[in-house]
Amino acid sequence: MTRKQGPAVDRSIVSAGGTTRDGQPISYNRAPASDLAPWIARLYVTKVEMPGDYRLRCGLFNDTPCLRVQLRGAWTADTADGRLEMSRSALFFGPHSHRMPISVTGSFTSAGVVMRSGACHALKGPKVAETVDRIVPLDALGGSQQEWIERFDEDGSPEEWCQAMERELRRWIALHGFPTPDPVTTRLEAAAYSDPTVSVKQFAAMAAVEQRRLERIVRRDFGLPPKQVLRRARALDMASHLRGVADQNEAEALVLRYYDQSHLIREFTELFGMSPRQFVETPQPLMTLALETRQARRLEMIERIAPGDIRPWE
Repeated sequence: MTRKQGPAVDRSIVSAGGTTRDGQPISYNRAPASDLAPWIARLYVTKVEMPGDYRLRCGLFNDTPCLRVQLRGAWTADTADGRLEMSRSALFFGPHSHRMPISVTGSFTSAGVVMRSGACHALKGPKVAETVDRIVPLDALGGSQQEWIERFDEDGSPEEWCQAMERELRRWIALHGFPTPDPVTTRLEAAAYSDPTVSVKQFAAMAAVEQRRLERIVRRDFGLPPKQVLRRARALDMASHLRGVADQNEAEALVLRYYDQSHLIREFTELFGMSPRQFVETPQPLMTLALETRQARRLEMIERIAPGDIRPWE
C-alpha cells in the first residue's frame, strides 16, 4: 500500500521540534556521542503544547528498551500489567510486541534514551524478556527517578538536555566496565534495519551461529524470537512510510517486503490493532514522534543519510 494522500494530522498540538512536510510532529533527536554508540541508539527531547484539558489518545510501538523521563503531562498506558497512570517520572519502557495504547492530557515534555538491543544484558540491567510490553519505574530497578529528573534544567535547550543524559550514561556504563552487546545481537539489529525479509535460517548461516543458540541470544536481548523481531522491523518501516517519516524513494521496496496486499493488511493489523488505511486516516502524533526517531537512526545506520543531515521528510 502506498500513501495516496498525506496522513491525518492532529491540529490541537504544537511540537517545539517542528513538523514534517506533511505536518506530522517531530522531536529533537540525534545519535549519541561515538563513545556511547555501542550501548545507546538515540537521544530525544519532545516538547508539545496542547490545550490544558485536551486528551491525546494514541500509542507507542518501540523495538528496543527506552529510558523515558516525563517532565510534564498526565499519562496513561495500557501495559501487560494493566493500566498505568503516570505524571512526572523516570521510567524504563521495555520493547513492544505490538502497539501499546498511550494517552496524555495537557501539554507534555519527555526526554529519553533509546537503548541498543543487548545493552541491558551487557550492563546487567533489567532482563528484557521480562519487560516486553511493560513500564517499570526506575526506583523499582535500583535507580533513582528523582536523580534523573533533576538532570534537566528547565531553562536548558534540547541539546543541553541530551548532553546531560550522556554524562549520566557515561558514569553508569563506566561502573560496569564497558561490556558491549553480543556480536550476534548487533548483527541481527543491523539486519532488522537493512533487510528484515532475511529468514532466520539465512541469518544464522550468515552469522555462523547454530540456530538454537541464535534463538536463545535473541530472546534474551530482544525479548522476542528472531522471526518476530524481523516481522516487527518490517512493520515499523511500513508504519513510518504511512506516517510520512520515511525516505519515499524506498516506498516501493518497503511495500515489496510483503507478498501481497492481503499479507500487508493482515500483519499490520495484527501488530498495530488497525488496518494500514485506518493508520493513515487517524492522527498518530505520539506514534509518529517515536517512528521518526527510529527511522532517522535507521537511515543513518544503513548510510542513506549522514548523521546531522536533513532528513527526507523535513
